[in-house]
Amino acid sequence: MPDRHTYSLYVNSRRPDATASVSVKAAAERVYELVSDPGALAGLASEYSGHRWLGGASRAAVGARFRGTNRRGVRRWSTVSKVTDASAGSCFAFDVSAYGIPVARWQYDIEPGADGCVVTESTWDRRPGWFRSPSSLFTGVWQRAQENQANIEATLARLKAAAEGS
Repeated sequence: MPDRHTYSLYVNSRRPDATASVSVKAAAERVYELVSDPGALAGLASEYSGHRWLGGASRAAVGARFRGTNRRGVRRWSTVSKVTDASAGSCFAFDVSAYGIPVARWQYDIEPGADGCVVTESTWDRRPGWFRSPSSLFTGVWQRAQENQANIEATLARLKAAAEGS
């Protein structure tokens, strides 16, 4: 199997549209458990609110798919995600689509830190140009990169609290 970043580097030939990191006083394996469990992640994220595994999948593994539900105020929408990276304790990532159209990539990189680990959450907007206005109208978000930056920072703060047990 290629190293954990081979697929990520291939898919992401450009910098993320939004990214942030946080130091967590917890084992990398604990953090990975939280970010790789779509149910746990729903409790930490700002827009993402739940999931249902598809195609017989029951856990995070490369190739597994899940339907994600999202909310922002009164707006609700769903997407389909496919796990692309699932390296326990180091990297979890998935590609998101809606109606078969690429929407985004989300990635969590976990690296050793001085007193636990450092988690970096990143996202890439993969929507084709023609799909940006309709999807923005539907979600109510016109400045997606800025919204995702704020969401990532909030998610990482909640992840830190959950992993550290506070």
